[in-house]
Amino acid sequence: MPNSWTLARTFEARVEEHPERTLIVAGGRTLTYGQVNTRASALAAALAELGIEADDRIAIVMPNWPEWIITLLAAAKLGATVVPLNARLSYHELKYQLRHAEVSVVVAAERHGGIDYLQIFEDIIPELPDLLYLVTVGEEELWYDDRIFQFEDLTSSGEGREVPAPRELADDSDLAMLYTSGTMGKPKGVRLSHRTIVETAVRTSEALEMDPTDRVLVSVPLFTIFGFSIVVGTMAAGATLVLQDTFDAERAVKLLREEEITVMHGVPTMYQLIMRAPGFDPAGFPHLRTGLVAGGPVPEDLVRRIRRWCDVQVAYGLTETGPTVTITRFTDPEEKRLTTVGRPIPGVEIKAVDFVTGALHGPEAVGEIAVRGPNVMQGYARMPAETARSFSPEGFFLTGDLGIIDEDGYLRIVGRTKETIVRGGYQIYPREVEDLLRAHPAVDDVCVIGVPHDIMGELVCACIVPVEGAVITGGELKEFARDTMADYKLPDLVRFFDAFPMTGSGKVKRRELERMVALEYTATIGSS
Repeated sequence: MPNSWTLARTFEARVEEHPERTLIVAGGRTLTYGQVNTRASALAAALAELGIEADDRIAIVMPNWPEWIITLLAAAKLGATVVPLNARLSYHELKYQLRHAEVSVVVAAERHGGIDYLQIFEDIIPELPDLLYLVTVGEEELWYDDRIFQFEDLTSSGEGREVPAPRELADDSDLAMLYTSGTMGKPKGVRLSHRTIVETAVRTSEALEMDPTDRVLVSVPLFTIFGFSIVVGTMAAGATLVLQDTFDAERAVKLLREEEITVMHGVPTMYQLIMRAPGFDPAGFPHLRTGLVAGGPVPEDLVRRIRRWCDVQVAYGLTETGPTVTITRFTDPEEKRLTTVGRPIPGVEIKAVDFVTGALHGPEAVGEIAVRGPNVMQGYARMPAETARSFSPEGFFLTGDLGIIDEDGYLRIVGRTKETIVRGGYQIYPREVEDLLRAHPAVDDVCVIGVPHDIMGELVCACIVPVEGAVITGGELKEFARDTMADYKLPDLVRFFDAFPMTGSGKVKRRELERMVALEYTATIGSS
């Protein structure tokens, strides 16, 4: 166990043990622990030369590329805070989060998935007074702006320079700020310390019994706390990361086979799609032994099906809990491994909170799951009131999830108190989508709900009451939405109503609406 849970110290201990071991395999590239350490140190030295120092914030906007990990480690060496952002955010969402986080440097892909990020950031830079530099990963010759650097050029300029040692970095210093939407739909910056991320990742990898011989497939996006934790836990174990830049089931199956993967992680949707992919044959990847399925509700039947070819563990957590709260173990009784999300990782306490009294329950009672321990966030950036509301008087973080803790300490999740939709592992907050759709001139009222789906977990359905006399189609509304929000939030379904079912106090009966749409959707699928 390390003396300090800081990421730089944890990583450097692995470098000293085996600098020649492979750390990253990605798109034909292979980098050892020693090579990654050298490049991260060079980038840290170059950023320091530009005036970047401890507590500055460095945003990362790119897919699962080696440069993502090198940037993370460079920031850790400087004592800076990383702000991983979803590259699929719209222009306005990206600008809001960069401004809110007071980011000093952005490290971004020049182009990916048909998007020209260089152009986007050229437009954004003048509107963000805190943003000093843009570092781009790609092949462009950048000569026209002294605030824009090419990643390779900047890293080369720092080679051989000393990395200025930050002030003695404490475990509770911020390592990352990740954005998650709130109940009112506005993004919240979750501040996570070195100890929160590193210790939680180590405890999770210990539950998976990982060691330096493991080869870990990383298809989960690194901007999520799930992906972030996979990277840190794998490095802490001294194992190898095999990066898939963006998830594709057929390519994932190919990587499982060709790279002799031993550990893979994913949200339920990823496993569903992998099992349906052409060429899926577990006989082709006999080395695969375990992994995590997390990030959304995990049906018992799905766990059974996955365990026929990969002995996965089920975990539960949130961005605010770094992420792991509970996890199943190989030694757990089979019934517990199937029907629960396991027991807490070491050092973490969980309770169920009574909704009426706010008291902490004993076992076998349904309540809101509350968490206390080193895995819990520092708070929401610049939101002291929201942070205070998120904790009980005893210092437990209130998750918004409903669960039962049995007498043996195993947790069963039974629902959510918040109206979150989990689509393909992405959390979507209806209020955020509703506010954007209301801006359409033909929309009088809107309610966004989740519809159960066997692959995606849930689909996003926009229920619309049009303005009287307006003519609008679902296709037009989807096209309008495409310009205003990230693509994973786009409605999969649009249903039109003359009026919504309402409560006596004038609120939409969401549950009734969900039942109506789910029945209609199921009937449509069944008859097709």
